[in-house]
Amino acid sequence: MTSVATHNLATPNKLLDAKTIFFLGLLLAASGLVSPPIALVGGIAFGFTVEHPYRCEASSLSRLLLQFSVVALGFGMNLHQVLHAGRSGFLYTAISISGAMILGLLLGKALNIGGKASFLISVGTAICGGSAIAAVSPINDASEEEISVAMGTVFLLNSIALLLFPFIGGSLHLSQNAFGLWAALAIHDTSSVVGAAAKYGTQALAIATTVKLARALWIIPVSALTAAYMRRGRDAASSRTGEVKIPWFILFFAIAAAFDTYLPRLAPGYVALSRLGKVGLTATLFLIGTSLSKRSLKAVGVRPLMQGIILWVIVASLSLAAICHGWISI
Repeated sequence: MTSVATHNLATPNKLLDAKTIFFLGLLLAASGLVSPPIALVGGIAFGFTVEHPYRCEASSLSRLLLQFSVVALGFGMNLHQVLHAGRSGFLYTAISISGAMILGLLLGKALNIGGKASFLISVGTAICGGSAIAAVSPINDASEEEISVAMGTVFLLNSIALLLFPFIGGSLHLSQNAFGLWAALAIHDTSSVVGAAAKYGTQALAIATTVKLARALWIIPVSALTAAYMRRGRDAASSRTGEVKIPWFILFFAIAAAFDTYLPRLAPGYVALSRLGKVGLTATLFLIGTSLSKRSLKAVGVRPLMQGIILWVIVASLSLAAICHGWISI
C-alpha cells in the first residue's frame, strides 16, 4: 500500500519536473542566447530522456511558430534575389523531384515495403517532407500507421540534416548560393531547410527559402495526379483533393521581402522583425526536437528507415555533386 502511494506521489512530481524542464528549455531557445542547432539538440535530448507533457501542443505550436518565423525572416531579404533564385531553381527542382519519386518507389518495391507507406516516404523526400505527406496521405487513403512510419522516417532524417549539412558545407567551402541551393534540393521539411541555411548565412537562407518554395509548389500537381490515380474504379465525387495543404506562409515571406526591397525607409523595423524571426526559428527547432523519442524511433521500423536513408543519401549526394561540378547553380 505504501509503495502504491509513493508511486502515485512520484508520478505527479516527475510530470512537474518534465513541465519545468520543457518551459525552461523553450525560454532558453527563445532568448537568442543559443544557436538553432544547439536548440535542436537540446530538444532531442529532452525527448529521449523525459516523457513529453505537451506533445500535441508542442507539435501545433511548432507549426504555427515556424510559419510566423519564416515570414519575419522575409523582412531581411531582397525580393529581386528571391525571384531570381526561384526562377533558376525551378528546373532543378522538377528534375530532382521526378528522379527521387521514381527511385523511391523502386527502392520501396525492392525492400518489400507497403505501397502506400513507400509512396509517402518517396513523396516526403522528393517534395517537402511532412507537408507533402500530410497533403497526399488523405488522398491515397493511407492508414495512421503508414502515415506515422513515413512521418517518423522523414523527421529523423530532417534532424540529422540540420546538424550535418552546415558541417559538410563548411568542410567543402561551399558558397552561400551553393549551400542554399543544396539545402533546398536535399533537405525535406521547410523548418530544416530554413534552420540549416540560417546557420550557414543570410544569402544561403534567401536562396534556400525561395528554391524551397518552387519545390513545395509541386505538392499541387503530385496531389492531383495521386487523386486521379486513386479515382480509378471509384466515383469521382469521392475524391478528397480539397484536403491538399498549400504552404501559403511562403507567399507572405515573399511579400515581406517586397516590403524590405521597396520601402527601405522602414529598415529599422525590418531588422527587428528579421531578428525576431531568427529567435522564433530557434524556438521552433527546440519544439521539433522534443517530439523525437525512443517510441518514435521504434515506430519507424528498419525497412522504411532504410528506404528513406538510401533515397535521401542518393538525392543529397547527386545534387551536391552537380552543384560542386557547376552543372547547376543559382
